[in-house]
Amino acid sequence: MQATPHPGPSATTKPAVTKPRPINGSMSPIRKEQFDFDAARHLLWRAGMGGTAQQIQTLVSWGPEKSVEHLVKFQGVTAPAAPTFSKNIMRPATAEERRTAASAARMRDEDTLAQVRLARQNAEQQDRQQMRDVQQWWLKRMIETPRPLEEKMTLFWHGHFATSYRTIENSYHMVQQNEFFRRNAVGNFADLLFGIIRDPAMLVYLNNNTSRKNKPNENLAREIMELFSLGVGNYTENDIKEGARALTGYTFEDDEFEFQRNNHDNGEKTILGRNGTIDGDGFVNAILEQPACSKFLATKLYRYFVHDYPSGRKKLDEAGAAVIREMSNTLRRTKYQLTPTLRQLFLSQHFYDAAVRNEQIKSPVQLVVGAIRSLNAPARDLATLCDATNMMGQNIFFPQSVKGWDGGRTWINTATMYVRQNTLVFLLTGRRPKGKDGLADQQKFDAGPMLPQLADAFPGMGESSSKTLEALLRFTLGRADPAARESLVGFIDSTGGKLEGETLTQLMLLITAMPEYQLC
Repeated sequence: MQATPHPGPSATTKPAVTKPRPINGSMSPIRKEQFDFDAARHLLWRAGMGGTAQQIQTLVSWGPEKSVEHLVKFQGVTAPAAPTFSKNIMRPATAEERRTAASAARMRDEDTLAQVRLARQNAEQQDRQQMRDVQQWWLKRMIETPRPLEEKMTLFWHGHFATSYRTIENSYHMVQQNEFFRRNAVGNFADLLFGIIRDPAMLVYLNNNTSRKNKPNENLAREIMELFSLGVGNYTENDIKEGARALTGYTFEDDEFEFQRNNHDNGEKTILGRNGTIDGDGFVNAILEQPACSKFLATKLYRYFVHDYPSGRKKLDEAGAAVIREMSNTLRRTKYQLTPTLRQLFLSQHFYDAAVRNEQIKSPVQLVVGAIRSLNAPARDLATLCDATNMMGQNIFFPQSVKGWDGGRTWINTATMYVRQNTLVFLLTGRRPKGKDGLADQQKFDAGPMLPQLADAFPGMGESSSKTLEALLRFTLGRADPAARESLVGFIDSTGGKLEGETLTQLMLLITAMPEYQLC
């Protein structure tokens, strides 16, 4: 019997209209019954850098309030050991060394001058090596820390107050700045602004150490308003000039901030409507009084933790604008305390809305650190991983410009996708594009423990390869797309349906090669 063909749309037939799903813009707390495996996974990826299935299930058992409190109030969790790096590699010359160099220049003693230059070159080479050690130390800390939000916020401030070693050429000053960001990771934004105008690395990076009261340098004054606190359109060129005057005399000696009173312009100034003999602290206070400051910071935090804004999606942007207003109000009400603002965001219904889940492109650091933390993959060689994040576009301690990293879609192109996939292969197998890691056989990736952990979260998971795969996809990708599941079930069936050993590793290679794995 021949099937009757389905009639196509006639001139009088209107195509079905699918109403867009409403987006929850509420800052009301998510209810405990809504805080399931998928929601807890989302929290661990956004407020940290991923977690194991067991860690996700622990958060589910705790519920949203205890889980968020554990992440934002991390001070009670034992911190990793503090770094120990040399502070004397790029130390200032001693008085005796300065006299020797000056005498050699005066006497045209080329042998002594050559020795001075050689000593400087050796110090620079040693400092560059220490900088590579510092990069690997921080990447290792992000991988191993039991305080993931602390490191994620340290990375946020590193991109916000972007400073590059390429200009500083003093690895210890970069360590000092990194530790400053960590101490204030979820503290008070005002403390960060007051501290950054005293930070040796920033003072060099934006040339404030060469600013003089009769010739103020405007770089720091401009960037502190444009990129660090207010945004374009919320200050004038005159505010920049007056702010530069306020920051004269702000410099450093060796590794410590120094205020040179005789080099400070103590005259009357007008900055952002405030009048008087304003210094650097007065300049910062004038910034903090501006309503634009809390909105600027709230917007950057929203983009970092939730979604691009504006995204060009009307309903999502309307919800985002409402959330940013609430965050801005909280910042002002608490005098720029970050912990209450982040707690409010991570508990909000909007944070867990389907429209913002699995929509954020993982940064190179988050991709690498998150794969290791969530899959329990061996870190293998930290130098290789630092090189990989560099090739993917995020070289820590070397941000692209004073704007930091643009992030989002800029992370992805044909070249970086190739490196991303090769890096995941390296983590799971030890294979490099050329050759193999020397310790690959000793440092084997074992996905086996993942399955019993998932079984606790998904009862009945082992009844079929399809159900097991669905649980794996929800854990690794945050979703179980039917098309992806169908193609992978075919692979499992072709191996006899046994998910163990090399078969399981091959399955994880297929999953991590999917475009969806680049999202969180």
